[in-house]
Amino acid sequence: MFRRNENEGEPVNDRRLRSRIATGEIERIARGVYADRTAWRSLTPIARHAQLVWECAARMSPGQTVSHFAAAALHGIDILGNWPPTFDVSIADASGGRSSGTIRRHPRDIEVLATATWGRHRVTTPLQTTIDLIGSVRYVTGVAIADQALWARRSAGALVEGAELLEAAHSVGGRAAARTVRAAEFATHLSDSVRESQSRVLISVMGFPPPELQARFVLAHGREAFTDFFWREHRHIGEFDGAGKYRDPALLRGRTPEEVLLAEKDREDALRRQSDAFSRWRVPALNSPRLLYDILHGAGLPTSKPRPGR
Repeated sequence: MFRRNENEGEPVNDRRLRSRIATGEIERIARGVYADRTAWRSLTPIARHAQLVWECAARMSPGQTVSHFAAAALHGIDILGNWPPTFDVSIADASGGRSSGTIRRHPRDIEVLATATWGRHRVTTPLQTTIDLIGSVRYVTGVAIADQALWARRSAGALVEGAELLEAAHSVGGRAAARTVRAAEFATHLSDSVRESQSRVLISVMGFPPPELQARFVLAHGREAFTDFFWREHRHIGEFDGAGKYRDPALLRGRTPEEVLLAEKDREDALRRQSDAFSRWRVPALNSPRLLYDILHGAGLPTSKPRPGR
């Protein structure tokens, strides 16, 4: 990161700075903050948003209440779609503050918010953050956020427990009440990614039977495999195939993409021998649900709904 106010007392050459931006060498992250473009683009979207939050918070007066998407990024709660270009803070109803530039202010009763200390500021707790978001976004996005908060296989454990999420959701009033409860009731601790959550919502609204999540199979030589979706009655396995497993160094774990691809093919072949149908889909099928409908229905999975329109 390069910050204008940390240039060791030397004046900034604005002409050279503009040239580096124009050539794509560096990228503007926030006011007076820049990063090497290649390194910046190598970060995940949630990591980029978390860095934006850090940069904005460092320039604000102490005592801010970081909330909504900004708090989600800090807690590691991923979302569907693009992260906003703004930094969310909650302010007292009577403070008269307005959103401007990079800062998005949410007037509310901040005295009742559940928060924790974060440096010179406060940040809403994972539970408060989840409730704030799922009541203000589309249903499928809300489910993905709630699933992320409940995710049991997170390295440090789930951020939120299912019972407390439901209790908090049922205490919400106003126009967001029904949306919040609906997302909380459908949420699960078993979805490993936001795309799995999105798949689960689409499977439900398209009338397919509810799948079993993370079903365990024992393969040759005692190896275990857990599938994203399994319709036990129909002996039908379903899997979302994300590109990250073939690109992300953390998921490659020292293997080449070709080695991961071959291992995945061997795993699929072993699972096919224990099932009657195996369906696999990628992001395009989630962006155009009729493709997912065709994949599942074409492989014999029954549905109570007609094929979606375009």
